[in-house]
Amino acid sequence: MTRAALILLSIGTALFVGLLAWQGFGSVASALAAAGWGLVLVAVFHLVPLVLDAGAIAVLFRRRHDGVHHDVTLRDAVFARWIGESVNSLLPAGQIGGPVVMVRQLSQRGMRMRDAAAAITVSTTAQAVAQIVFALLGLLLFGAYAAHGALHDLRTATLIATGVLGAMIAGFYYAQRRGLFGRLLGVVSKVFGKRDWSSLMTRAEAVDAAVQGIYRERGRVAASFALSLAGWIVGTVEVWLALRFLGHPVDWVDALLLESLGQAIRGAAFMIPGSLGVQEGGYLLLAPLVGLPPDAALALSLAKRAREILLGLPGLLVLHFSERSWQRRRATGRVPVVD
Repeated sequence: MTRAALILLSIGTALFVGLLAWQGFGSVASALAAAGWGLVLVAVFHLVPLVLDAGAIAVLFRRRHDGVHHDVTLRDAVFARWIGESVNSLLPAGQIGGPVVMVRQLSQRGMRMRDAAAAITVSTTAQAVAQIVFALLGLLLFGAYAAHGALHDLRTATLIATGVLGAMIAGFYYAQRRGLFGRLLGVVSKVFGKRDWSSLMTRAEAVDAAVQGIYRERGRVAASFALSLAGWIVGTVEVWLALRFLGHPVDWVDALLLESLGQAIRGAAFMIPGSLGVQEGGYLLLAPLVGLPPDAALALSLAKRAREILLGLPGLLVLHFSERSWQRRRATGRVPVVD
């Protein structure tokens, strides 16, 4: 773990513990205990948006039969998405570790590394754009609540944060169209130098070409965006279910407001591992909009973290054993090196 990641994790942990202590560990624990085995059902339901997100990856691969790699099956994409999400949720790797692991998982299943990297890059961009659309939908609902004036400042701050996030994604997209990987490697080669970078540069440029090729297939990119947006919207049911099991049922519109703006707040804190503390603070800010007591808001956040653990720990175990199996097969020469 880098020093910066350790500092950010420490800040998030301090905020997380401070919020729980401020509200009272006992009251939050009691609210969470009320959900009981319902938390398992919440975790199981999360498989639905996960499959939609996996579909958003699989749809970007063109069917090819050239003897080198094969079309990505939905099963391959689900495994890659599950393991990548587990890394993002439970390991201090920011939001970079998940996509890197997904590329590796897809390449281990027979895809060319450059095609896997390109598809994950484009699908990550499409998902981020879909998240902004989802957040804007929440802001439209938020407007009805904030129109009375008391929460106008919070609405403005959320809108600004969404705009900043949108600008960052636009910059990321522009960098992709300008040769993101080749330019990054060019900077790295200038900083470290003293070696032959030509082979790596050729691979980076191949990834950039694959990214450009995907963006030219606008129908596939649009389908990836649509599936990602559907995943965000369907994820609203997770909040609806969790609050029902916690004993604080809300209607679907309120659940959508909590999920859309809550995810936007979490996304803005992507540098903090797991957005620890920030997610909890976001739910506390949004709770008054739907008449949710503070202890229930914190219990909702902990219920989502319980889901991350229930699905994430098995995902990390699968990652561990798949890496060991892959290394053994590479050592014995039973798998080809696919660029």
